[in-house]
Amino acid sequence: MMTTACSLILRRGISTYPRRLCKHGKSLFTSLTMTILLLLKPLFCSLDSLFCVHPSVSQALAGNKPVVALESTIITHGMPYPHNLSTAKEVEAIVRAEGATPATVGVIEGKVHIGLSSEELDFLSQCKTALKVSRRDLPYVLSQKRSGGTTVSATMIAAHRAGIPVFVTGGIGGVHRDGQNSLDISADLTELGRTPIAVVSAGVKSILDIGRTLEFLETQGVCVATYGSSKHFPAFFSPQSGFNSPHQVCNPEEAAELIASSLSLGLQSGVLFAVPVPAEQAAAGQEVEEAIQAAVKEASDKHITGRDVTPFILQKVNELTKGKSLQANIALIHNNAKVGSQIACALSKRQNETSRRVTKHKENLHKRSDIVSIIPTHNLKIIICTKTYFYSVGCNWGINVDFIAKGKTDVLLSGQTNPGSVCQSFGGVGRNIADSLSRLGHTPLFISATGNDSHSEAVSNYCKHMNTSGVVKLNERSTATYCAVITASGELSMGLGDMDIHRQITPQYVSQFEKQLSSSSLVCLDGNLPVATINYVCSLAKKHHFKVWYEPTDSDKASKPFLSEAWKWLTYTSPNLSELCTMNKALGLPVPQALPHSLDEVLAAAVALSRPLLEHLHCLIVTLGAYGVLVCGENNAGSIDLQPGKSIKKRQLGALYYPALTVTAEEIVNVSGAGDSLAGGLIAGMLQGRDTDTCVRMGLLAARLSLASAHPIAPSLTVEEIEPKKHQHWTSPTLIKIN
Repeated sequence: MMTTACSLILRRGISTYPRRLCKHGKSLFTSLTMTILLLLKPLFCSLDSLFCVHPSVSQALAGNKPVVALESTIITHGMPYPHNLSTAKEVEAIVRAEGATPATVGVIEGKVHIGLSSEELDFLSQCKTALKVSRRDLPYVLSQKRSGGTTVSATMIAAHRAGIPVFVTGGIGGVHRDGQNSLDISADLTELGRTPIAVVSAGVKSILDIGRTLEFLETQGVCVATYGSSKHFPAFFSPQSGFNSPHQVCNPEEAAELIASSLSLGLQSGVLFAVPVPAEQAAAGQEVEEAIQAAVKEASDKHITGRDVTPFILQKVNELTKGKSLQANIALIHNNAKVGSQIACALSKRQNETSRRVTKHKENLHKRSDIVSIIPTHNLKIIICTKTYFYSVGCNWGINVDFIAKGKTDVLLSGQTNPGSVCQSFGGVGRNIADSLSRLGHTPLFISATGNDSHSEAVSNYCKHMNTSGVVKLNERSTATYCAVITASGELSMGLGDMDIHRQITPQYVSQFEKQLSSSSLVCLDGNLPVATINYVCSLAKKHHFKVWYEPTDSDKASKPFLSEAWKWLTYTSPNLSELCTMNKALGLPVPQALPHSLDEVLAAAVALSRPLLEHLHCLIVTLGAYGVLVCGENNAGSIDLQPGKSIKKRQLGALYYPALTVTAEEIVNVSGAGDSLAGGLIAGMLQGRDTDTCVRMGLLAARLSLASAHPIAPSLTVEEIEPKKHQHWTSPTLIKIN
């Protein structure tokens, strides 16, 4: 957020732009639209989003129902057609029969699909040019708009991105024989060491060096457990490899407990469950093993290496065993799907039960009718409540301890000490908004998480003016910290953040707040939230008809609600122009290759990019850096309605342009909270029932106070300080009609 907010929202301070935008009674849009769009046309291009979550998967995640991720290299490279297609559909059917939703992952024409339709499965099963896509291959395959099957590592990345905790595969890769010399080690193993996903497999293929594979997994910090009655580590076609797993779980409930423990610890490594092949198929194991040895020798004689080894050996083994290995392969995959689905269901049940217990406990702690207090254990929520409106603001920055270093020159030299000043302050999107509203006459209850450390004590002392009874301290975790280095003119030179404490905001955890969310008037979502959590809250908005405000945070995160249908249930969003481009890209709409610079071009681009979003969103607050703010929405008698109306008739759309206020470079002390102050001032105006002009001007005044303060939210912020009537003569906003 610092990068985009400072460089695009508040870069060079806020200055007045007195130019008149209309002449002879004509609106800006009418007189300039065709000219500007013609000028921008060569710069426009179309870019699809990189990830696409199937509606069935999004709905299941949003409803806290179990989902099982499935790989697709078994479709593209593991079996011949039509066995690959029938097996894929059979596996998905098994997952559904066990009560979970299947999410087969694959790459189709440069987009990662999390959940495939029947037509897409059929396409991959017969695609002759499909690539085998691992972590290293994802950038190339996506950039070239190619299609392919995802390996274990690539599927783990996609599943984690979507918030799916359980992934089922046949067998994982490992250390190849003679790997100590060739260093041929599967990316599956390193992915298990850095992605917190539970992988259910039949162990490691027997063509690999299983002993060294287990040693490498230990080095990567991966928890390995055999599923069943013994600790024997299976070797794909055989229930025994000659090695034991370090751990053992006997049933789905024990497996779910293990996963939950790993997630609760915040470990960024996965869990591997090794499931032996069913007993009725194990008898063919010896024959398959003999065929494997023969196939390995032939591969060596033919100098087949790298990623081509496994497909060759599997095909050769199938020939030598006259199809028995294929049947065993299918049987173990079916078995893995059944076991993995049972584990996913047990994990979902456990998380939902935990959420209900926590919710009941917290409801007993907080009985007041006008204030709701929810204390999370390792997630972050902000509940803001007044007698009239209920605001639930969720963001995973929460509380930050900020260190702001400002140089005395516009050019800071790396590798040496630069003269300047350093001050400590307290920030975080959530804390800033709660702080802002607390100073503007409201009584929000702030709920967040800190570490049990000295920074936490400092935050507590500084925030005594706020209701922080919902802030929980977590042992063995660090309070979030952020360091910003800015130049003398206020430009951000570098930012460093330690935000690990706020990573785990899952739909399962947030679901304990469903009662409070469903009775809200407005829920504000932060772009740092996981995609699945955003989708979950949007599904509640669809169900319970509350308003949702999406703060995109930065360009990289702005697309999250737009990866699925979730964005259609947003009411407001507050992007800058770069973030607005990202939102349009995610919907496959054209965007300029480079951001425009002149005011006329900026306004025309902002209007054009906002128009398609207004098909479902009520209002967009587009921040335009030094130029000011553009409010896009329903045109009502020359203004833009901030509150949605009940009429179902087609809306007349428009945009109001508000020039920025003047702040000189010398006045800028801290740029970390101006955007949050703008939002806080605007929301405060909405809470007071003020008109649109007043609300926006309150936000602009609050932002100007923040820029001139050492703290993100100026201690001098009061209702009186941002009362527009007590300040300078205001330039009337310019109305732009939108066709």
